[in-house]
Amino acid sequence: MTISDAITGVVGGFTIIEGNGRGSGKRQNIRSERGTKIITAEYNKVAIISTIVDDSIVEKVCKIIEEEAYTGENTDGIIAISNIDSVFNIGTKKENSEAL
Repeated sequence: MTISDAITGVVGGFTIIEGNGRGSGKRQNIRSERGTKIITAEYNKVAIISTIVDDSIVEKVCKIIEEEAYTGENTDGIIAISNIDSVFNIGTKKENSEAL
């Protein structure tokens, strides 16, 4: 199961941003020049999953992501939690918990 499969139905919605990053993980070796030369990639491929949830399910969502992402490597990623002061859904005109 993927992280997105695991959190679907638990969170109201989420965004996945894919890009390049450089952290503590070992960068990939790439063959070049018809396979005769090996170079180290400047960046690793990364994905950021962003979601806003009610305080009451933060721990549950973190546990789901942790269990799905865990491989035992230091490149499994990190979970960052921030407080959101307020939320406003433009389409529904709902605020805060109702907007989620």
